[in-house]
Amino acid sequence: MKFMILNGPNINMTGIRERGVYGTMTYAQINDMLEKEAQRLQVDIRIFQSNVEGELINLLQQAWSQGYDGVVLNPGAYTHTSYALADAIASIAPLPVVEVHLSNIHAREAFRHESKTAAACLGQLCGFGAQGYVLAMEALIHHGQRQTEKTKVKATPAASEFE
Repeated sequence: MKFMILNGPNINMTGIRERGVYGTMTYAQINDMLEKEAQRLQVDIRIFQSNVEGELINLLQQAWSQGYDGVVLNPGAYTHTSYALADAIASIAPLPVVEVHLSNIHAREAFRHESKTAAACLGQLCGFGAQGYVLAMEALIHHGQRQTEKTKVKATPAASEFE
């Protein structure tokens, strides 16, 4: 399986900005940890970060056109404002996207409680720090396995077809 890990604005400053909220792991340390966890999970990952909304949309479309099996998306503050990202996520369906946040957005300022992007995603994980990315990869693996099982069940002829 191949996943895109896509990070939005200011995620590159993790470990530097608001350490009490986002933790002390730097962006590079998070990426190193993700590479190791991907090896453990036997998945291939590509990690991207952009502070530009249009670039994030281009990368989501690239995930679809290049045959990725899923996307782990931390849209950063675009979570709360970007209908364009929500539309981009919806446009690449059925490619599954899991939204991830380092902090618990529901325990923070009121404006952070609403996600414009979550409804277009397979699911949302928040509040688990960098481990949320790993949980998202595990969720995508599980989802992919379920989809494969459903396909196999549909492909199996019914008993009545042999009578």
